[in-house]
Amino acid sequence: KPGEQKHPKEPSSLQCMHLAVVACGDRLEETLIMLKSAVLFSNRRLCFHIFAEDSLKPEFERKLKEWPSSYTKKFEYSIYPITFSVGNAQEWKKLFKPCAAQRLFLPVILKDVDSLLYVDTDVLFLRPIDDIWHILKEFNSTQLAAMAPEHEIPKIGWYSRFARHPYYGTTGVNSGVMLMNLTRIRSTQFKNSVIPAGLTWEEMLYPLYQKYKNYITWGDQDLLNIIFYFNPECLYVFPCQWNYRPDHCMYGSNCRGAEQEGVSVLHGNRGVYHDDKQPTFKALYEVIRDFPFEDNLFQSLYYPLQSKFLDTVHTLCGRIPQVFLKQIEKTMKKVYENRVIVYLGANHKY
Repeated sequence: KPGEQKHPKEPSSLQCMHLAVVACGDRLEETLIMLKSAVLFSNRRLCFHIFAEDSLKPEFERKLKEWPSSYTKKFEYSIYPITFSVGNAQEWKKLFKPCAAQRLFLPVILKDVDSLLYVDTDVLFLRPIDDIWHILKEFNSTQLAAMAPEHEIPKIGWYSRFARHPYYGTTGVNSGVMLMNLTRIRSTQFKNSVIPAGLTWEEMLYPLYQKYKNYITWGDQDLLNIIFYFNPECLYVFPCQWNYRPDHCMYGSNCRGAEQEGVSVLHGNRGVYHDDKQPTFKALYEVIRDFPFEDNLFQSLYYPLQSKFLDTVHTLCGRIPQVFLKQIEKTMKKVYENRVIVYLGANHKY
């Protein structure tokens, strides 16, 4: 496969947790920080599937090779060109954000992959991917994908107020973090509003787009909402802490799961890592970006994060720092304990 980095004597990709991302335009750094957060905290081996514009491929390869071997041995990666199997490629490419529609074609392109976690480039993992990967086992016999609600409260949700097309549930779902059983997606006949009979995933994409293209605002996310509106039994809805966005705290705290357990996956949409509108999101992004790989996690990641958070307590999201810190603290304790146990175990031999 193009750009693949394999390590001998490692488990086959069946034992991998597969993570896919689509990077176009100026999203190189954001994508690398997302991948870094995945590698920092996860336990099982990772297989990255990076879909990128040709111009970004050499830079991805160069940057990933710079990471220390103690981390690069935890993953393998493949870099793919942007391709769309049905309809007009230019039309798909321009839908909403550049290349974002690529995610719709993952079941068709990654034919040998059974299950996959797709994330937007502006996502950060604050706990091991292993934990979200386990949710695949919770799917019932008809579920083939998992997403979190777009909003918790219908009266301030976007879909419930403005959508001009069908959408899932009472508030729609957000596609920035999407767990997919690709095997099931490939073998399912989906109900749809185009023809009375069922259609395969690939057959359905272009006709649905043609039918609704004048009504959709958020591109591929809207198409996914339309698909799961007609096939609600196919979707597993996971709680908001698995896709925590500024909307969950900028109107007051409205993600109970995050209040109880902490944020598991942070989604800095609206460009909040790069402006000053939501300093808490920016603080997390910068601390993970600046973390020197081989350093002590508490010293070089958690403590800087705590001190940055002190500067954000006057903001709506900053008023609830424990929501952002709880899960990452728990994860680091586990990493630290594992290392100490391994270290003590090694020393006991002498």
